Amino acid sequence: MTEPVRRASFFATMRAVMWSFLGVRKKRAYQEDAASLNPVAVIVAGVLAGVIFVLSIVAFVRFVVGA
Repeated sequence: MTEPVRRASFFATMRAVMWSFLGVRKKRAYQEDAASLNPVAVIVAGVLAGVIFVLSIVAFVRFVVGA
């Protein structure tokens, strides 16, 4: 009998997306993520992280420029 696949939490999904933004992953951690992450949750987390990243860059540039 096979063990049911445990789905990762949203926090675990966000953590995996953040590590992928950095491009640094251990093979074992990648394999664990690939087995437990929901593809739809990864897409949502990636879009959310991308929007937060872009908005933080825009806010930082506005702060530095003083606009």
